[in-house]
Amino acid sequence: MEEFERRVEAAGGRADFVFGKDRPFAQCHASTIEQTADGTLVAAWFGGTKEKDDDVGIWISRRVDGAWTPPVTAAKIEAHAHWNPVLFTDAEGATHLFFKVGPEIPHWRTHWMSTEDNGVSWSAPLELVPGDAGGRGPVKNKPVILSDGAWLAPASTELGDWKPFADRSEDRGKTWARSADFVIDKTVLRGKGAIQPTFWESSPGNVHALLRTGAGRVWRTDSADYGRTWSPVYATPLPNNNSGLDVLAFGDGRLFMVYNPVGVNWGPRTPLDLAVSTDNGGTWTTVAHLENDPDPDSEYSYPAIIRTKAGIAVSYTYNRDTVRCWDIPLDALK
Repeated sequence: MEEFERRVEAAGGRADFVFGKDRPFAQCHASTIEQTADGTLVAAWFGGTKEKDDDVGIWISRRVDGAWTPPVTAAKIEAHAHWNPVLFTDAEGATHLFFKVGPEIPHWRTHWMSTEDNGVSWSAPLELVPGDAGGRGPVKNKPVILSDGAWLAPASTELGDWKPFADRSEDRGKTWARSADFVIDKTVLRGKGAIQPTFWESSPGNVHALLRTGAGRVWRTDSADYGRTWSPVYATPLPNNNSGLDVLAFGDGRLFMVYNPVGVNWGPRTPLDLAVSTDNGGTWTTVAHLENDPDPDSEYSYPAIIRTKAGIAVSYTYNRDTVRCWDIPLDALK
């Protein structure tokens, strides 16, 4: 057991697997985690034969009395692949599940459903933006609730070039206003572009995004008007292996990020690190290696990070065999 895991356990937390080898699907990926209004941790992911296959659906599990419930299908609405679930609890205490549906990423559609009993039952899925193809709403990471009450969802499309943008709702998800695509100078950021933003608000109206790219680095953009318009994207020193990352604004001036610190396009998805920033994302310090397997063929990827009543929780793909979850108390983060 690594030192950080011992510290987490000593503080009353844990790192465990959501399910084991008796899973009802061959592979899984793209987990998301949320804490419902009553404190229950809920995890979701897509699972099936393999990513993109027609049998892939959205699965879900709840942690009840200290143990994860067996995985059950949360959504399988048509005979095409389902992708990238995103859980999100709003200010009124309702928890929502967004996900993509479609045989190909460039033309997938976003659906969403909600629970008001802490994940026991869910509403029928609805299209988020009826008639849209390409992906409105959150593409991988959770929306944030801004200081003006709006939901801001980190979004991107992959029809040809990769184009990130922000989707804003002022009526609890009933309607959405899309920003322009973030401006990318293709003479500087070469390749397809950037996708899968992760957002935080540092002060009223000032919103920031880190972005996955194929350029070996995390890129960034900033907004001064609650996510309506954005600066041109610019490079950060953070390495990126063209895989997803996620950031959490903790509320005390600290940002926490989970990512693969690998600066090679399509490089290994190991190690997986938890890092902290105290200067609004200008610099980062490693808190711990959540996974540090030296085997370049191992995969610890697509993390999600949230604030919980006790501290933070992190979930991620574990070799496409299972989902690992860390429940990290405040005392372990000091």
